Amino acid sequence: MSSADPIRIDKYLWAVRLYKTRSLATDAIRAGKVKLGDQPVKPSHEVREGEVYHLVIDQLHRTVQVKALLGSRVGAKLVENYMTDLTPADEYERIALARQYSFEQRDRGAGRPTKRDRRDIEEFKYK
Repeated sequence: MSSADPIRIDKYLWAVRLYKTRSLATDAIRAGKVKLGDQPVKPSHEVREGEVYHLVIDQLHRTVQVKALLGSRVGAKLVENYMTDLTPADEYERIALARQYSFEQRDRGAGRPTKRDRRDIEEFKYK
């Protein structure tokens, strides 16, 4: 694909592996989780080289810059040719800490919670 051909933002985000499917990318864009600067974009927004996008994927706030345009999904090793990740390291650390201190982890091999365990968990979480 030449740099003159336009590409939609939903297709670009899927192609550089930020979202697993194009429809997930479209849903995130419609929900306002993808912004160009401070402005939310539409799924049909045409991507241009050098633009910086702010995305919210689950709880992670990512910032990416477009290096080059592409027409189809690429392998994970080739993503760095098309996108620069500008996300601060402390954002990744925040997510790692949140996962580490998640209270819903069970010991490996402990099996499913019993009905009594589940009731205790729900009482602890919601009361």
